[in-house]
Amino acid sequence: MACMVARSGRELQRYDDMGRRQVVGCIPYRFKNCSDGFNGDELEVLVITSQKGQTQGMMFPKGGWELDESVEEAASRESLEEAGVLGNVEDELGKWNFLSKRHGTFYEGFMFPLFVTKQLDLWPEKSVRQRIWMTVDEAREVCRHWWMKEALDILVERHTSLQLQKEELALSCSLS
Repeated sequence: MACMVARSGRELQRYDDMGRRQVVGCIPYRFKNCSDGFNGDELEVLVITSQKGQTQGMMFPKGGWELDESVEEAASRESLEEAGVLGNVEDELGKWNFLSKRHGTFYEGFMFPLFVTKQLDLWPEKSVRQRIWMTVDEAREVCRHWWMKEALDILVERHTSLQLQKEELALSCSLS
């Protein structure tokens, strides 16, 4: 069973060599179910509200990377704490430097895709966040962070490329 209490405090927080706080996020995703009950090719992504609510815009789960965990462990933990999902953390989408409007400081952010295998009914931040599955286009529209939108575009490009490779392989097998 996963820990059901969110971490708090900054004692274990990581900073890069320029003093920027390091944060890690995930884009939780799944494939939309088709009417026949099978998974399709269309991605759905899970966005969450900030702790202040939906009026502040939507985003993907993210938070501090701590000294006692790997970057992948931090990504998985943030997805559990903020969105109540478990899954497989995949290869990094990228690293971004951005200014926190709230704190007026620069951060270094890492983003990962998380293929969701389980969605929990109870999670640590359920009382302060809402989560919503939506299409990629909808998520791009409501996401408030430019760097998360760029990570989403990379995820879509990666999956489109994989789909094209599968189709080419299937075609070459059928011609053989």
